[in-house]
Amino acid sequence: MIKLIKDETNHLLIEITVSEANLENADAFKSQVIQLLDAHAKSLVIDFNKVEYIDSSFLGALVAVLKHAIAMKKEVILIGLKKDVHELLLLIRLDKVFKIYSNYKEALTHL
Repeated sequence: MIKLIKDETNHLLIEITVSEANLENADAFKSQVIQLLDAHAKSLVIDFNKVEYIDSSFLGALVAVLKHAIAMKKEVILIGLKKDVHELLLLIRLDKVFKIYSNYKEALTHL
């Protein structure tokens, strides 16, 4: 479901390994990411480069992860969004609550 790519001093880079982020894997995503946050107490950079589709249940899990991170005074940054996924986040205005960047290098300049 998720893969830890980098464990840096102030953040973790993780990748979502499924192409469809949906109800079937939303709970697993939420629990795995919250476990990572609790274990490392670092901000998260989440790479969506493999995700072609995202549904409302997965968006809910993503928001739950953000709430948990905010309670820990950490950030959640999204990178590598495909056009359709990015447009959906813009449509439902989640771009106002998540920091969204095109790639990891760009995200690093804002950490």
